[in-house]
Amino acid sequence: MALVTSTPSGLHCAIGQFHIDPSAPVEVAVLTHAHADHARAQMAQKYICTNDSIALLHKRLGADAPLEGHAYGERFSLGDAIVSLHPAGHVLGSAQVRIAARGEVDVVSGDYKRSPDPTTAPCEVIPCDVFVTEATFALPVYRWDAPSVIAREILEWWDEGVRAQRPSVLFCYSLGKAQRILGELAQLCNRRVLVHGATEAVTAIYRAQGIAMLPTEIVSDKMRGSAFAGELVLAPPGAMATPWMRRFGAKVETGFASGWMRVRGARRRRGVDRGFVLSDHADWPELLDTIAATGAREVLTTHGFKEALARFLVEDGRVERAGVLTTDFAGEGDV
Repeated sequence: MALVTSTPSGLHCAIGQFHIDPSAPVEVAVLTHAHADHARAQMAQKYICTNDSIALLHKRLGADAPLEGHAYGERFSLGDAIVSLHPAGHVLGSAQVRIAARGEVDVVSGDYKRSPDPTTAPCEVIPCDVFVTEATFALPVYRWDAPSVIAREILEWWDEGVRAQRPSVLFCYSLGKAQRILGELAQLCNRRVLVHGATEAVTAIYRAQGIAMLPTEIVSDKMRGSAFAGELVLAPPGAMATPWMRRFGAKVETGFASGWMRVRGARRRRGVDRGFVLSDHADWPELLDTIAATGAREVLTTHGFKEALARFLVEDGRVERAGVLTTDFAGEGDV
């Protein structure tokens, strides 16, 4: 029987007396990472997280948030369970939660990816009896190219903008995706990138932890039109179709970096000129490879194509049992 269940307050480990990424007030919360759908303010009397995520979580939850940090792999007791946090490869400080109790090991993956990322520790595969996995992109159509290939595509698009003397505004999530793009591009060039204020606030936290990225500068309120000619600008999706965009003028081209760009029509629905298939979540092969590598006999799926993944795993004989846990996580809708 799994050590983790779904409750109205979120994922709950009764034997450990804690919740994971709760959506309602609880006493003790273990947080997998700092995205808004997993880390909510005033939801716990004590938050437990990785040391690497503390600065990001203080920004998200407030300077006075009661955070208790642990190193990756460090074991500690909660109730009658032994818990440890392990790299998930999703964003800086992201973690999988390993829970050992009653002779069983469960792992709650949170959000994770297996592809390389210069801005975060690589995902660790953890042997377990029960694996709780996300299912954001759990359909065979979702398969990622190497991040270096996508970085080269972004650089070529930027170069097109330089030649055309137009700005290139790339929409990407402010936590994780923007820094990953800056880190990948830093391996190809050494140019300055303009960024939205929300993006720079998070990027500064990454820099403080020694993450190598391209130099950045906040978009100035005084800049308009031709001042942006040839510039690459990173902005959060929330800046789309807002007055903030008017400063770039009529020649601007827009792009969006997301795993959703793999599906035809997603770019059109977003209303952007270019789509770049870059995700901080596991694709279909990565999901299946990770599940197999854990050796789990039972898999529980959360957010995304969770029913489809659970059904496939059983029908294809990949696990003994599979089920679905209800959560309100947003997957690639992270901000």
